[in-house]
Amino acid sequence: MFRADDYRMRAKALSDTLQETKEALDIDELRQKLSALKAEQEKPEVWGDLELSTKLGREISSVEGKVASYDKGKKALEEVNEVIDLIEETGEEELVPELDTLLQTAESDLEEMRIRSLLRGKYDNYNALLTLHSGAGGTESCDWVSMLYRMYTRYAERSGFRVTELDRLDGDEAGIKSVDFKIEGENAYGYLKAEKGVHRLVRISPFDANKRRHTSFASLEVMPEIEDDGDVEIRPEDLKVTTFRSSGAGGQHINKTESAIRIQHIPTGIVVSCQNERSQIQNREMAMKMLRSKLIELKESERLANEQNLKGEIKKIEWGSQIRSYVFCPYTLVKDHRTGCETGNIQAVMDGDIQPFIIDYLKKS
Repeated sequence: MFRADDYRMRAKALSDTLQETKEALDIDELRQKLSALKAEQEKPEVWGDLELSTKLGREISSVEGKVASYDKGKKALEEVNEVIDLIEETGEEELVPELDTLLQTAESDLEEMRIRSLLRGKYDNYNALLTLHSGAGGTESCDWVSMLYRMYTRYAERSGFRVTELDRLDGDEAGIKSVDFKIEGENAYGYLKAEKGVHRLVRISPFDANKRRHTSFASLEVMPEIEDDGDVEIRPEDLKVTTFRSSGAGGQHINKTESAIRIQHIPTGIVVSCQNERSQIQNREMAMKMLRSKLIELKESERLANEQNLKGEIKKIEWGSQIRSYVFCPYTLVKDHRTGCETGNIQAVMDGDIQPFIIDYLKKS
């Protein structure tokens, strides 16, 4: 028997969510902003400025996505109400399966819209620059870094993002000591900022002949990839630039010429390096982007002082400072210590299914 009241209650709950999210996103203001951005994009001076054109394009894409998400959710909800009315008027209960499908679609669309409403930070729509560092645990931690690197690569593939390795230092025996990489895609930084911190692994060590249980740590830094927007001044005299031969893959050209770049910012002591590109010029450009992002991050941290800042609290990479634990033995569990979100399906997580942890963090932060 068709219970119209039950369906109308579900539709009302979705309608409330739609209205709340509309207010949170300020859809009317976003529509005006979108029109202004598109008008700006049409100006002749923008056409010849690749950096400005790219920046405007990124902002337009972000605003368009939020507006389109709202319109999609609104349309789905309208279809739900139309089918409820139709079933009540005609008594055609064979339409109930279609109604159930429409409700599921509406719930999915509104959840997507609600998630977009969480991404309102200044840099959320930027690409993300990430660095994984091994912590206490030697070879175990290096192997843990390689596992996490694979996890984030798989996450990027699931999300339609692109991954580019920028710099890498392999472990002495196995795994990776540290790796810098870029993840490109809409709201990449907005999502991945939830992952910064220390990650803890508990498992039976494959490197221990006695098959004992070991605990390993690795830290992840996440920064937005920021173009030169005038927020920080980088003076040439403050830089120490060195070149070296790339140790990564890429053929004879990369390995036989000093195409890799390392840049030290003398006033702050920040060091960045890049060896992924074929030419020294390309590596220098990427290294400067990395440096600029780190300097802006530092500036934001100082400005926000005791508040939650762009990078978050720098924690010592050892027991007690982790944001998430991954336990393979004696039971299987992945638990985020900030939000309480957890799952026993550890293999799915290691295959890149980390979006539930990210969304839960964004909701509660």
